[in-house]
Amino acid sequence: MLNSTRVTAPGATPTNWAFLLHGILGSARNLRTVASRLCAERPAWGFVMPDLRNHGESHDESGPHTVSACAADLIRLAAHLGIEVHTAIGHSFGGKVALAWGEASEAADGNVRAVWALDSPPGRPDLALAARSEVVRVVEALRSVPVPLPRRNAIVPLLAEKGFPPALAQWMTTNLRPGLGGFGWRFNLDAVEEMLRSYGGTDAWPWLEAPSRRAVVHAVRAGRSERWDEGELQRFVGQRLHLHTLPNAGHWVHVDDPDGVHRLLLAGLDADR
Repeated sequence: MLNSTRVTAPGATPTNWAFLLHGILGSARNLRTVASRLCAERPAWGFVMPDLRNHGESHDESGPHTVSACAADLIRLAAHLGIEVHTAIGHSFGGKVALAWGEASEAADGNVRAVWALDSPPGRPDLALAARSEVVRVVEALRSVPVPLPRRNAIVPLLAEKGFPPALAQWMTTNLRPGLGGFGWRFNLDAVEEMLRSYGGTDAWPWLEAPSRRAVVHAVRAGRSERWDEGELQRFVGQRLHLHTLPNAGHWVHVDDPDGVHRLLLAGLDADR
């Protein structure tokens, strides 16, 4: 079972629940500030924040390690917790997992109201764009890092030497945990690469364009993201399918424009109750 955290407003008893899903190389705590801000203003909402398989403290799931397997993990988690989750919000890889969860939940007659994909184009990515993405380059760089490391901050100069910005290198220290002989990764790199291949091969458009889809779907595009091509953008037409753009944000939308993300999600929560 996935490791997860529930975030609610102090003293509140939520009547609406949403998944909040991190991306590759992340963990549940990456989006805790997003959840806390939303709960503070909308105490009727609570958020389930899992560590996706092979990340954080979730390391018991067997393969194959795919987007659809991650969606099935979420369905089992909600049943285990005994709560009805009817909204999913995911960033990057987590956005495509959110879309897959919406499709799988509807197929199982679940009450899915809304899905949000934050800078996560629903289709199969352009291979040239994907090969240049920061996430792919980080995974490749981590392959050459000698672990265990003597201390957390030892990763910072190693990544800086490979051209990654200091903020990203510092963030990667949160993905190290103590073990025998030093610090190792919280994630499984082999499984992460399998998940990335699944991400690239997963196309959510058949569900998005299906007349039978009931859930409202929101995509949030980072204006400075390299992930979107014109063909993908032009497909965002139709009922219950919305594209929002944060013009000044890069891929890490919740870091680059936290207020913009907050405003969009707040309005969405009000509409999706």
